Amino acid sequence: MTSSPETATPPRRARRGSGASGAGADSGAATTDASATGDLGAPRTDASGASAPDPSDTGLVSPRAATRAERWRERADTARRVSLGILHGIADIVRPLGWVFLAGAVVLWWLALAFGWQEMLVAAVVLTVVLAVSVAFLFGRTTYEIELDLTRTRVVVGERAVGGLTLANRTSRTILPAEVVLPVGHGRGVFQVPRLVPGAEHEEVFAIPTTARGVLEVGPVSVRRGDPLGLFERTHDRRQAVDLYVHPRTTALDGLSLGHLRDLEGLPSQHLARDDVSFHALREYQPGDDLRHVHWKSTARAGEVMVRQYEETRRSHFVVGLSTHPDEYRSADEFELAISVAGSVGLRALRDSRILDARTQNGPLRSLSARRFLDELSLLGHSRPRQGGVVALAGAIAVHAPQAAVVVLVTGSKTAASDLRLACSRLPYGVRALAVVTDTRVTAPALQRIAEADVVTVGDLDQLPRAVRKVLA
Repeated sequence: MTSSPETATPPRRARRGSGASGAGADSGAATTDASATGDLGAPRTDASGASAPDPSDTGLVSPRAATRAERWRERADTARRVSLGILHGIADIVRPLGWVFLAGAVVLWWLALAFGWQEMLVAAVVLTVVLAVSVAFLFGRTTYEIELDLTRTRVVVGERAVGGLTLANRTSRTILPAEVVLPVGHGRGVFQVPRLVPGAEHEEVFAIPTTARGVLEVGPVSVRRGDPLGLFERTHDRRQAVDLYVHPRTTALDGLSLGHLRDLEGLPSQHLARDDVSFHALREYQPGDDLRHVHWKSTARAGEVMVRQYEETRRSHFVVGLSTHPDEYRSADEFELAISVAGSVGLRALRDSRILDARTQNGPLRSLSARRFLDELSLLGHSRPRQGGVVALAGAIAVHAPQAAVVVLVTGSKTAASDLRLACSRLPYGVRALAVVTDTRVTAPALQRIAEADVVTVGDLDQLPRAVRKVLA
């Protein structure tokens, strides 16, 4: 606990006094002993009998009246703050064209009064009247009750986010027409609100196109009142902003099981138990299979009896490593494709009830659920070059996920084969490694083997299921 100045200062003074000389220390000790046996309320005296100052009062500073210069300085500071506030308010109201009209009016009045030019006087009067009429448009009530409703706060890139804006007059007076501004990212939408009588409502429906992955800030909704000439404008924020998450495109990896499970000794295992509760895939019926596991819809569609196959209940530790190094990608499209690949693989792992650990050079991504995982991908950007590429990412995975069963590394086409080989060698021992290289120039998926890892190259997101199926075949 921090001591107050009144209690902290005397001990420091006593210590400085005791260290001055031995005689001072002895006398100080004698005084302390004497005071300890006396009345606590009695004043302390020195050797001559005079009252000695109380050490507890030595740290206090008596207040003094401010001087005239100090009072004038305080008044000047107050006036300066008030003036700056007024100037900022005026600057927020006056538009660029308004400043031009104000400057023109000042010049015309000066010419008319200095030289007596009647033409300038008439022009100055007309311009002043225009400014006065424009200022009158600023006055009026803007006390709308505003409700902003987005039907979906999360969409996939390319989709439209539809929303509604409802303005209601809950007051007892009529609200004159105004404009409502809805910022969306770097753009904004402007809606004209008609005259609303007490109890009336006005609704606007809008659609937000999404062309790129990211997070768009929708709002805050503001009510704007201004003149037709655009000289003055008064804006009031009436609603907080809403975040619109634009998720990357993903593709379904149906019918695929990504990777091994680890047994009780920590070694990879692909043993499938028919009596478990974790669904794995569908296969043809074999004699001895439990008829309770027959999937009748797939049987009718395939013309053969299909049964459900299940995995052991031990969940695998699935790691998706997405390299965000800018030098490993040829273009922004390659980077977006890599994010889509990582999102597709991660969603498949979550649907398989696996423990998903998604990582980049900047650290782990929140991946407890599909929604949170896609939100993290929406915010993802390039890492700093000094943070390293896929090799550094593999090293971080080996440190933070040593018990990983499956590791999928996603990188760009500018990554050298030697870097991929080194990255795979840094992964934990016994892990099943899969590297996905995104290259928008290829028209068909390619498969190769580097060290102990399978490496597939895809040029489009639609090629990913076929490429992964080749690896698992």
